[in-house]
Amino acid sequence: MPEKSEKIEIENINVPGRTERVDRTKYMAMREALLAALPDKAPGLTVAQAQEALLPFLSETDFPERQKAGWWMKAVQLDLEAKGVIKRAPQRPVQLYRLT
Repeated sequence: MPEKSEKIEIENINVPGRTERVDRTKYMAMREALLAALPDKAPGLTVAQAQEALLPFLSETDFPERQKAGWWMKAVQLDLEAKGVIKRAPQRPVQLYRLT
């Protein structure tokens, strides 16, 4: 019988008060990769640049052939924004950076 994965609750800055339950291992792996990739000064990286920059930090174990890496990055991005860990620069397109 496969081992049941542990879940973690995440938020979405665009939908205050709503949470989702997601796989903790994948979340933590993507969180670590995204935070490693993002600069700590505005304006930061566009979402496309951030996705490219975090790839070297992802393991094949957690994201074989980068499957669903885009979805996970977006989920983690919105959660970290809601928690005040990362921020969007005010201009378009969306650019992200870490808060220190």
